[in-house]
Amino acid sequence: MDVYEYPPPFLIVPRLLRRVFPDFVRFRMMWFGLNSAVILFAMLMLAGALGPVAGMRALLLLPLVWAALPTIGMLQKGNAQGMVIALAWLAMVAFERRRWAAGGALLAYATVSKLYPGLLIVYLLVRREWRALIWTAGFCVALAGLTLMDMGWASYHAFLGHLPGLLGGEAFPALRTPPPVATNFSVPGLVFKLKLFGVPGMNFATSKLIGWIYTLIAVGVIVLAARRPKSDPQRPLVWLAIIILATLRSPFLPQAYAGFPALVLLVLLAATSAPSPRAMAALVLVWLVFNIFWPLDWSIDPRLLALLSTIPQVAMITLAIVALKRSARDVPAAASA
Repeated sequence: MDVYEYPPPFLIVPRLLRRVFPDFVRFRMMWFGLNSAVILFAMLMLAGALGPVAGMRALLLLPLVWAALPTIGMLQKGNAQGMVIALAWLAMVAFERRRWAAGGALLAYATVSKLYPGLLIVYLLVRREWRALIWTAGFCVALAGLTLMDMGWASYHAFLGHLPGLLGGEAFPALRTPPPVATNFSVPGLVFKLKLFGVPGMNFATSKLIGWIYTLIAVGVIVLAARRPKSDPQRPLVWLAIIILATLRSPFLPQAYAGFPALVLLVLLAATSAPSPRAMAALVLVWLVFNIFWPLDWSIDPRLLALLSTIPQVAMITLAIVALKRSARDVPAAASA
């Protein structure tokens, strides 16, 4: 259902796996299981990084992520978005445990596969995590070299020619169709939502401008977040918030892929909060907001669909802001304790 929009090094893992599973049906089954296993393992590692009490709460709440429509839709489609995000999370956990090589390999593959996890590299750079950066850079070069030896320069030449369209949005056919435009969660995609309502000047040039302005804002927020001290249990909240900010930069971000990291962040925020009926009610309410979903093959006015999809989109951005504020706010309390 999608055209291929990934950098060439992403193909290293699928091409290796095809040697074991050459039949498409079996490969598809394996891919579903691999994605699910990686995502589950990343969730468990994130929960463990919160500490024993908050970590146990997170484990008890994780079924909410699996039962949510965005997660189900992402896994059914077989898109690698969830697994790439999970690999980036695992990389940050590995760095915290001083497993530099493992973390570098995971973050490098996530970055050369989808590009946006590179904002975690900005976070590491500001924090002067030199070992993590060196290992990540080394594996990026190694993965690029392996891809070059395997597939040759033609794949890179084609991707570099395709890259401006990826960054600007022209390469995504869905941005020319009203229903996908209405369910696009990206910040540059807001331009095309406004176009549905007849706002003049809402074109690819405007979307590019908004995209680069947002990029500068996101980098600035990440720099500020990296410079502030944080207690160890709060760092996973920052990693997830950065990933969410990074995914929002894409010109096209379907709900099935956007909601997954936000749902995990929602669970972690709930796990690190003091238990109360009010907190549980807020958790359930926000979870329901992320499950606002309308199948694209069901008839509906795209303008109404755009309004509906904006509700979870705003919730997603709000969660990232709350996570960054909480991680900074809780440091003095942790230090005094």
